[in-house]
Amino acid sequence: MTVSHTRKPIFDEPNLVSAAGLAPVLELAEHAGLSQSLSTMTVASPNHLVKSRTIIAGMLAGADSIDDLDLLRAGATPSLIGPVRAPSTMGTFLRSFTHGHVLQIAKTNRELLGRLPTMISAGDGPIMVDMDDTIRGVHGYQKQAAAFGYSGVRGLNALLITASTNQSAPIVLESQLRRGNIRSGGHADWHLARGLSTISRMAPGRRVLIRADAAFCQRVNITAAEQAGAWWSYTIPQWKTVIAAISSIDEDEWEPISYPQAIYDDETGQWVSDAEVAEVGSFTAFASRPKNERVKCRLVVRRVKVKPDSQEALFATWRHHAFITNSDLSTVEADRRHRGHAIVEQVIAELKQGPLAHMPSGKFVANQAWLAYAVIAFNLARAAARAAGMGLVRMQTLLRKIIAIPARLASTGRKLIIHLPRSWPWQAQWSRLWATASSP
Repeated sequence: MTVSHTRKPIFDEPNLVSAAGLAPVLELAEHAGLSQSLSTMTVASPNHLVKSRTIIAGMLAGADSIDDLDLLRAGATPSLIGPVRAPSTMGTFLRSFTHGHVLQIAKTNRELLGRLPTMISAGDGPIMVDMDDTIRGVHGYQKQAAAFGYSGVRGLNALLITASTNQSAPIVLESQLRRGNIRSGGHADWHLARGLSTISRMAPGRRVLIRADAAFCQRVNITAAEQAGAWWSYTIPQWKTVIAAISSIDEDEWEPISYPQAIYDDETGQWVSDAEVAEVGSFTAFASRPKNERVKCRLVVRRVKVKPDSQEALFATWRHHAFITNSDLSTVEADRRHRGHAIVEQVIAELKQGPLAHMPSGKFVANQAWLAYAVIAFNLARAAARAAGMGLVRMQTLLRKIIAIPARLASTGRKLIIHLPRSWPWQAQWSRLWATASSP
């Protein structure tokens, strides 16, 4: 490659900003009371409000480690979004946290969700609350609480509880970073109860359907759902009682269904485009427990035919997927809704491509705080996308189209003029976000 002698790069422009979209997003957060809520934190660190805003703004701008937060100090960015702090200060700040301080960040997230506009769209359909966890792999021997979990990867376990509707993309209600070898459903009921309480304040009177996989099929999680008056739909393990119930279904009770789009089956490595469903209307879950802890419910079963070229075809013709539910949806609709639980994987993917690309600290509580701040940044990105008229876009798309827009600042009188690129492809959406964030 020939080096050009007609161009000479010089890093000397003090008025440039690389992520001008941070201004309206943070302004939207301020209208929702971000600073007011963060100011009540009791962490023993000076200027904790400025430091918290620095972490959240850095994550919105694409930072996935503590060192990446330094991008906010380049050019005129502090003049646009307010004071920021150096990465070394941020590391010390995060390491000063206790578990109680992490819960205070979670409280801020709940308060923001109740104040940010249209986070849950109005509609007749139920609000889907999904529980899931993921392993964030880590390296090195200095990471506290890292262990080998169910995936066989050494890391930390992140629990997420999300909410979505047919018209609105998922938001994160609750989160918790846990040791790597914890059971997926361990203590999830406590976080589920808090998430359901948040939903009841955001959308009072709306029907809620809780969905989770077999790892969360526990009596305590059903109890949390019932106490909140919510429907629930849990994948159930292949217990002996489940196998017996499936065997009792007559052949003429199976109802064929077709998927609008083929679904990839991880277990068989095949694409599935059709299946059959049936149900056992009166099923007793947790039959080995005392009578007052048993659950009368519906057992809905979906079966998928194994193709002849599969090794499993030597032993069985069908593969069965069963879940229990207390909803009054039809069998086909209950199955369709339950399969929609996979939407939580979208949230996990967005976080892992963004703030959770790394667990930045060796101290466990610092990483817990990092996850809690990442959840706030994620929800702010979702709110900004809706304000810009791009409600279903992902966090990385919002970063590319709205936040990571270069600008040049100029002062005239008492005004700060933000010069943005001419013919920016998403100018209309950016302007809509700006109008929403700057309106009274």
